[in-house]
Amino acid sequence: MPRHLVAALVVASLAACRAGEPGDAPAAKGGADRPAATEVRAASFDPAAWRAPADSEIPTDSLGASIRRGLALLQHTPDSLPHYAPGRIACRNCHLDGGRNVDAAPLAGSHARFPKYMERTGATITLADRVNYCFTRSLAGRRLPVESREMSDILAYLAFISRGVPVGAKLPGAGGLVAMKDTLVGDTLRGASVFRGKCAACHGADGAGNPAIPPGVPALWGAKSYSVGASMAREERAATFIWHNMPFGAGKTLTPQEAFDVAAYVNAHARPDSPGKELDWPAGGAPNDVPYDTKSGHKAHRPPPVLPRTNADGAIVPRPPRAATL
Repeated sequence: MPRHLVAALVVASLAACRAGEPGDAPAAKGGADRPAATEVRAASFDPAAWRAPADSEIPTDSLGASIRRGLALLQHTPDSLPHYAPGRIACRNCHLDGGRNVDAAPLAGSHARFPKYMERTGATITLADRVNYCFTRSLAGRRLPVESREMSDILAYLAFISRGVPVGAKLPGAGGLVAMKDTLVGDTLRGASVFRGKCAACHGADGAGNPAIPPGVPALWGAKSYSVGASMAREERAATFIWHNMPFGAGKTLTPQEAFDVAAYVNAHARPDSPGKELDWPAGGAPNDVPYDTKSGHKAHRPPPVLPRTNADGAIVPRPPRAATL
């Protein structure tokens, strides 16, 4: 190739790499990494009218088989993946109605939200990373190999229930739990009383849960429950879930104060450790109710007794490497 053409290609490549750097012309609305057409589509999307597709709409081809396997893994996680989810808690216990319930950390639309920056990690993560945070923290298990068929099946299901949601669109409850209006202070003594009266019949007086009660009642503390690094180990996050959804089938019947009291009581009990938790929120800004110390300066809020992890070898999701500097 003539030298003048090579030089022209190099200049063009450098110009493309520099697009969006400080001092360049402003990028299209939404940022240099998001086409304007996507922004228009997101702006015209009506989240109130959108509905996640029903299971009956899963196709009958090979993709449909993968989607069904992914749904089965979310519904029966400990039974299907005992090596990766050894406890007494499944994905469906938090993500109700197959991840469609807007009051229960909905998974619908998640396929359109990733990759995204996660403050707790201090990096931009993929949807597979986010799934593995659930396995290692909320299920107190091991991370799934990203290249595994099981991960592909779970991602296929998440893509299916996100059908029609454009990148940049906001859905009710997207990215977590719908926050309560009030942030209260829980009382463990009051919480114990409410728990005995309204929770123990299903979860057991010892909080161990009961897999025989549909849809499989999870353990709330002890070695088979969620880890101290799970979002549910935070008092406000647990209270929000409890108020919206518990007792099961009778959500929003507790008072907000009762929900905070129960959350405080449940989270005061021993639960599995979360290896590497001290590295969370590396830039600071950890929520006040995080129950463990971090190296960025947060002091633990009501830290519970912590149980050692027998699966610590696979309990950490590697943090994405820093992007190379041009």
